[in-house]
Amino acid sequence: MASHSRRTAATSCAYLLPHLRSGLDLLDVGCGPASITADLAGLVAPGRVVGLDAEAAAIEAARATLTERHLADIVELTSGDVHDLPFADNSFDVVHAHQVLQHVADPVHALEEMRRVTRPGGLVAVRDSIYSAKAWFPQPEGLEMWRQVYLAVARANGGEPDAGSRLLSWCLAAGLTQVESSASTWCLATAEDRAWWARTWAERTATSLGSQAVALGLATQEDLEAMTSAWQEWEAADDGWFVVVHGEALARVD
Repeated sequence: MASHSRRTAATSCAYLLPHLRSGLDLLDVGCGPASITADLAGLVAPGRVVGLDAEAAAIEAARATLTERHLADIVELTSGDVHDLPFADNSFDVVHAHQVLQHVADPVHALEEMRRVTRPGGLVAVRDSIYSAKAWFPQPEGLEMWRQVYLAVARANGGEPDAGSRLLSWCLAAGLTQVESSASTWCLATAEDRAWWARTWAERTATSLGSQAVALGLATQEDLEAMTSAWQEWEAADDGWFVVVHGEALARVD
């Protein structure tokens, strides 16, 4: 949740922004702490904006963000599953999801649901990272171990960590025929960005990711320590650089 709170519409859905205008109704699926949702609300006001997430902690964090930004009375929040969206057909002009499909059990069905609640002529917009395409320098040995462990844990959990490269395929399988596919990156190369990125991943390696990896027999405690040390080494490098590659799909609903 802490890492997601740094996301903005400018950094995370620039491909969608030229298509937004005042008065559009928008659903943000997997809104997390609503940092993107809040930005989108400002761009489509006075249109209806709904943030949806399956996790109670995310809804709580989203409410705090919206209160801080004086949007609590403007943006609706609701709990729900992207596989079974709690909205009638043709409810929104735009349905957006950032880094959601990489985690779900059935991304094609999720896209079918997103399509169902989008009005004819509206947009389904999705963006996901591609873990196998991430690149960094310097290259402490433990970071490649981290990538391989993450890929294995994510797939063991039923997700697809290379979702960004599959978005076009999934959209077509979901019956979306007017699809524009693109790609963009996050580049982390300042001291502030390195500290945020490395500490976030070191913490996740030591807790949620690490505990699952050990339970699944994919890593040992010694491996986790090596990965955490590698993140610390990378953060300390003045020339530390990391790129996160994302795939994007913007689909116009028939």
